[in-house]
Amino acid sequence: MMYRGRIYYNAEQKAEMWDRWQRGESLNAIGRVFDRPSSSIFNQLSPSGGIRPPPRRRAEITLTLLEREEISRGIVCDLSVRAIATHLGRSPSTISREINRNGGLKRYRASQADQAAWDRAHRPKPCKLATHPALRRIVARKLRCNWSPEQIAGWLKREYPNDEHHTVSHETIYRSLFVQARGVLKKELQLYLRTHRAIRRSKNASLKRDGTGQIKNMISIRERPASVEDRAVPGHWEGDLLGGSKNSYIATLVERHTRYVMLAKVKNKDTESVVSALIKQAKKLPDELYKSLTWDRGKELADHQRFTLETDIDVYFCDPRSPWQRGSNENTNRLLRQYLPQGTDLSLHSQARLNAIARQLNERPRKTLGFETPAERFNACVASTG
Repeated sequence: MMYRGRIYYNAEQKAEMWDRWQRGESLNAIGRVFDRPSSSIFNQLSPSGGIRPPPRRRAEITLTLLEREEISRGIVCDLSVRAIATHLGRSPSTISREINRNGGLKRYRASQADQAAWDRAHRPKPCKLATHPALRRIVARKLRCNWSPEQIAGWLKREYPNDEHHTVSHETIYRSLFVQARGVLKKELQLYLRTHRAIRRSKNASLKRDGTGQIKNMISIRERPASVEDRAVPGHWEGDLLGGSKNSYIATLVERHTRYVMLAKVKNKDTESVVSALIKQAKKLPDELYKSLTWDRGKELADHQRFTLETDIDVYFCDPRSPWQRGSNENTNRLLRQYLPQGTDLSLHSQARLNAIARQLNERPRKTLGFETPAERFNACVASTG
């Protein structure tokens, strides 16, 4: 087997790498473009945590490469420091410092001096979390409560509306977690993010998955009333099954208006078990807060007519391969993976444990709710029906 040496990517190749990553391409796909394994691409992206570094720019007052070449020519021509400074329109002290810090009159080289200047200038500005310990402690505490950076930033803005020392953007939190050079928040806090990724994924990367199944006598989502679509009225839910190892499943339900979550333990994926569990959950709520249910085309809801007969709740089914039509539920399922990781046996969780997970998720602020919590919104709906 022929050994291939270490590859050194030039600026143009690195730019293309970052362009592809930001467009949502996978590490494997980018690696194929450069005929390299995904690990090679990962090593290029990981030092900045998958966050593209901003382009470096020189300050207007710094010496340029052309000016340094003029200094080098002046030294060769035995011009004095003052004469070189006059020719460049610079202060003699600026030229003197430049020469002395780069080898002196005998060893000064323009290109080496210019590169050294870039290296010395590569000192990142301290971020807000580094200079405000109290804010850093709040952010770390909320991360340990499994809040996302966006939820933390939104909550801070709402909790401290007139105190800039207690507010920070979610992007700053992400950068403090993923960019190694910062080291402001402990790396272990990454484990509290729901994705557990080593580098930050591009927002353009697709997370959609296909739905399958054939259901008899189903009512299409296209027949669902328009009042359900605009989320103005509470009581309309989206549902799905979350799968684990050993054929274990949990039913997840999300209310569209408030994003309130309920979880139901199911014995099996068969339609009798799932429908029975959904009927039991439905009877816990007032009729005004459970008017319809939207599901994908999984066969676990083949007996949807029994569900409607016993609960008087209409069931609508999404189009094939269109999970985004249950967007709130799809997003919630991804959030739940923070508590119920893929590949784990979900049957080990009791209903009480599932209720605790749902409660914690319902007490996390949401951007779509103006950083109120689903519990606050849902309780207000319950009070209005009482």
